[in-house]
Amino acid sequence: MRTLLVVFAFVSSLSYCMNAAVVHQHSANMHKERLEDGAYSPRDRGHLSDSGEHDSDFDHEAILGSSKVAEEFEHLTKDESIRRLRILLKNMDLNKDQNIDRRELKSWIMRSFRMLSEEEAQERMEDADENEDGKVTWKEYISDAFGSDETGENLDNAHLMESDRIMWMAADANMDNILEGDEWIAFSHPEEHPAMLPVILNQTLKEKDTDRDGSISFQEFIGDRGVHRDTDWLLVEKQKFDHDFDKDKDGKLDGSEILSWVVPSNEEIAQEEVDHLFASSDDDHDDLLSFDEVIEHHDIFVGSEATDYGEHIHNIHQFQDEL
Repeated sequence: MRTLLVVFAFVSSLSYCMNAAVVHQHSANMHKERLEDGAYSPRDRGHLSDSGEHDSDFDHEAILGSSKVAEEFEHLTKDESIRRLRILLKNMDLNKDQNIDRRELKSWIMRSFRMLSEEEAQERMEDADENEDGKVTWKEYISDAFGSDETGENLDNAHLMESDRIMWMAADANMDNILEGDEWIAFSHPEEHPAMLPVILNQTLKEKDTDRDGSISFQEFIGDRGVHRDTDWLLVEKQKFDHDFDKDKDGKLDGSEILSWVVPSNEEIAQEEVDHLFASSDDDHDDLLSFDEVIEHHDIFVGSEATDYGEHIHNIHQFQDEL
């Protein structure tokens, strides 16, 4: 009953928060896609649809560390796919016991996530880097992201530019107003870099904390998403707010609670993927994946394809001779 009263009170005062700032999201989508409530999109978004349908693309990318590589799988035979998968298994098997344990698989998946972020950042750099020098200037970035410069041609984007500028300065480690390498990755994937988390926290408060008390109330958490929503939807969001994010049960989110809401945990996502792959492939239930078990279920791990690591990005040149 108390929850219902809170929800109905919220509905009656919804107009108060109609002017809350809109979450950063513009056409160029240089930063990772944001969810409706303002959180960063988790790495496994779409792995399981609302209807329960499973998307195997995420499984393949979690093993291969590249969406481009996963696409190349389509052009390899089953035998070639298995040959290359065996090579991956040898590198995944850290203690060389011909089995993959949960720790080894999780470590590999976390490595894949880092590689996927590097690949995504590189793709975005190719769009923004007009002179193709492997670096992005602020002018190049706003030209690509907003289709304008800082002369005020597009005043509607002024607040987005300001938000991006703050993020840019935080990522620019050597303060030369140019982003390259790890700086660009931190800018394009700030949710995955600890040094960027204070900026994310401050920006979330700036966008959502309409009463400027340094915390996020349920009303601010909902923002203008609650317009034209029914009571059932509001109850679900209230449950999420109370049980998933408000850890100290004080009716508001602050500090680490805000970050737990807006920043997805790759550690948790990787662990869930480990659990999924073990449940799908550990046929003898010994809590180990033998090489034979992985090969038997190769379609789950890499589909009917695999990749030439010689074409893969970053950190894997040591595998080229083997392939």
